[in-house]
Amino acid sequence: MDDTLSKLRLAVFDCDGTLVDSQASIVSSMQAACAAHNIPEPEPEAIRRMVGLPLEVAIASLFPELDKNKVWQVREGYREAFTVLRQRGDVHEPLFQGGLDALRVLEDTGWILGVATGKSYKGLISTLDTHRLTIRFQTLQTADLAQGKPHPEMLLNAMAETGVDAASTVMIGDTTYDMEMAINAGTMALGVAWGYHESQELMDAGAHIVIDDFSQLPEAVERLSE
Repeated sequence: MDDTLSKLRLAVFDCDGTLVDSQASIVSSMQAACAAHNIPEPEPEAIRRMVGLPLEVAIASLFPELDKNKVWQVREGYREAFTVLRQRGDVHEPLFQGGLDALRVLEDTGWILGVATGKSYKGLISTLDTHRLTIRFQTLQTADLAQGKPHPEMLLNAMAETGVDAASTVMIGDTTYDMEMAINAGTMALGVAWGYHESQELMDAGAHIVIDDFSQLPEAVERLSE
């Protein structure tokens, strides 16, 4: 491998539950979709645990009794509900505290930044644009353009797009799906404790390290990359 490429390092972030706290809008949209199709609403905790999976996979997991056609109806209902929230200005996806500072430090120390998310590409751009973050990420991978988590395709695509190898790539996320995707792609796996799955679950899924606060991220990725 070229010496220049071998020095490149890639930090790929999950979005929901890692960069932004989107649970209120996700739970609200799923409950609205269920109501529209006369399906009992799941508990918010059950919905949160599915965040990160492709939408149709999450719905099928929440409602195993539904046939494929009904799953897709609920999926479209969710998307419609989320669109209505966004049009009304009622989508609340605040950045987690310390996230911007951590991104700046990583950029200053030469890390290439990317995103791999269960969101659609359109949804991801909307979220990143809200926080003026889109320009900071050199690769954006979404579940409507590749196979969803925990399949490694999004990470593999991110590495191919940026020219960084697996040994120099770290996946940063809050769910077991993120950690499993990293392991499947052969990259480093860094879990964050402020999202939708517990720290021990992340470790059990293969996380090399779990951090409790964004301020710990720059040091943690440096330690992993050594």
